[in-house]
Amino acid sequence: MSRSIAAIVKEIKESAQRSAEIVIPQRIPPRPARNGGSRVAFLCYRGNPTCGGQGVYTRHLTRELVALGHSVEVFAGPPWPQLDEGVGFTAVPSLDLYRDPDPFRIPMPREFKTREDVEEFAIMLTAGFGEPLTFSHRVEKILRSRRDEFDIVHDNQCLGNGIYDLVRDGWPLLQTLHHPITVDRSIALDHAESWQQKLGTRRWFGFLRMQARVARKMPAILTVSHNSKIDIHTQLGVDLDKITVVPVGVDHDVFTPQDDVAKIKGRIMVTSSSDVPMKGLVPLLEAVAALRTERTLSVTLIGRPRPHGRVAKAIERLGLTDIITEISGVSDAALARLYAEAEVAVVPSLYEGFSLPAIEAMSCGVAVVGTTGGAIPEVVGVNGQTGLLVEPDNAEALRHAIETVLDDEVLRNALGAAGRERVIRRFTWQVTARGTAACYDAILRGLPLPDAVDFESC
Repeated sequence: MSRSIAAIVKEIKESAQRSAEIVIPQRIPPRPARNGGSRVAFLCYRGNPTCGGQGVYTRHLTRELVALGHSVEVFAGPPWPQLDEGVGFTAVPSLDLYRDPDPFRIPMPREFKTREDVEEFAIMLTAGFGEPLTFSHRVEKILRSRRDEFDIVHDNQCLGNGIYDLVRDGWPLLQTLHHPITVDRSIALDHAESWQQKLGTRRWFGFLRMQARVARKMPAILTVSHNSKIDIHTQLGVDLDKITVVPVGVDHDVFTPQDDVAKIKGRIMVTSSSDVPMKGLVPLLEAVAALRTERTLSVTLIGRPRPHGRVAKAIERLGLTDIITEISGVSDAALARLYAEAEVAVVPSLYEGFSLPAIEAMSCGVAVVGTTGGAIPEVVGVNGQTGLLVEPDNAEALRHAIETVLDDEVLRNALGAAGRERVIRRFTWQVTARGTAACYDAILRGLPLPDAVDFESC
């Protein structure tokens, strides 16, 4: 064994002490509905923005729904969401087995208080991810006693068995499904380096069988791009007439050009919420390594790659440690200023159901280089006009596109200006909230979902 029994026991005790010190947030009542608005129970099993786009979506969409006159209460597990004034909150505690600084921890017996706690730990012991299942059961129990407080439930990507229980019990429900996680699994399997990694990947994504089954039973699904709509239909078997498209937005008043911030020559910006093959960071790093042989570069990486993970090893292998700055936990305002320093923002993902980093950069007036993976072309727009698009998982194509933007100031400025204009017309949180509210209205009135938003005509 790499660790002694004493060391393991010490880690368990330290983890239990952290658990004992955690204070569960008190409920925050939501602002009452006005102007005929709906009372919405908004569910998100991991609601913090640092966990990825789902947390960003939760924060900004709920704020704009409240601005429209709806009453919204978020039900979320740890790490807790960041919410704005007027949005209600009810904590849905869990064992939080993947938290920092002790992921895959072993809880003390006294931490087990419910059947869901036992189930969550048992799934982790088999190398699976149990949070979607256990969150869905926990939140279903909470809502069972609060039926008269809400008009509709809006679930953000959980798709656990407990979510179907809500539908079966008669709750009107809208399901947001950003993209089918089957794509993540396929890409992860393609990049597995051994049969052990493949076996572990298949086990980790075991929750997908449940999500696919529940998705087919959902009465109404909102997704964020036309590409995702087709993938949900083909990969999960959901009827197309149950799915509509409402794009994700960006706070264009925060993510805006910063005239007082000077560009840093050769600065590249990339945002990645997770250290997985799908995000395409390794091909980008290989492109940067090739470019570095002929010019001065620096890279701002928003996110923290796992120690000793694929990205960290690639940075070390390619000798890029001295030019990459890793940043996490910054405010939107600080993030906008980091974008302003960059000459080019890169979205190297092999697949995206949408792409928040793309519209954040475009909203800041920064030229974007993206791939043609998933919905990225829908979001970025016309190649050569609002951004440059290249083949996914192709380091040489990324290198050439980045070099083109860095060497051509006229093109760089034109792409930035056109990208900003595209975002203002199509991808704001106000557009997202209005489209989502139209779905609520249709469901509550027993009507078909509204037509999907056309990204090119809105």
